[in-house]
Amino acid sequence: MNAKDVKLIEKTRPFDGYFQIDRYVVRHRLFQGGWSEPVTREVFERGHAVTVLPYDPDLDQLVLIEQFRIGAFAALATPWFDDECSPWLIECVAGIIDEGETPEAVARRECLEEAGCEVTELVPIHHIFASPGGCTESVFVYCGRTDAAQASGVRGLVEEHENIRVLSIPAAEAFEWLDAGRISHSTTIIAMQWFREKHRDLRARWRSSAR
Repeated sequence: MNAKDVKLIEKTRPFDGYFQIDRYVVRHRLFQGGWSEPVTREVFERGHAVTVLPYDPDLDQLVLIEQFRIGAFAALATPWFDDECSPWLIECVAGIIDEGETPEAVARRECLEEAGCEVTELVPIHHIFASPGGCTESVFVYCGRTDAAQASGVRGLVEEHENIRVLSIPAAEAFEWLDAGRISHSTTIIAMQWFREKHRDLRARWRSSAR
């Protein structure tokens, strides 16, 4: 099945603020044949995003960032988390795709804005749905070649209330963080798992070519 197997009956926007909420009424084809009754769902209109894991093959270091996330803060009020969990998450560099931009351009822009490092080559990892049960967001996931020596300090756009700590760490240490559960951000875990599998080959390839 594909999008042609869904009939849009009505779409409205009951909330339009910092984010938008759309209400859809649809019917869709059923696996056993025929069509569903009208289904009403609210959808978080998030836009589309890019996340990139910068890697320095010469230093064998990854560049990650750490920042406060309001969604994590809200989730920690539930009984599913212990007191050691933090709303400051360790993540890949990421950003929203603005109109007229390509995912690759966003990856390069966000690496400079959030981590202070330039990406000279990008390898696509995947294009994923972030939370398709109620959100439109999809994410283009990349690994980017960089010079980790450029990455340090606290960065972010003040007008967007960003306060981002840059972390440049050995790949082996990042794998330990991943295994210990210190990294809980979903797209970062996807990028890190891909990178761990490709680490040796990617480092050999990038070190053998000129910057």
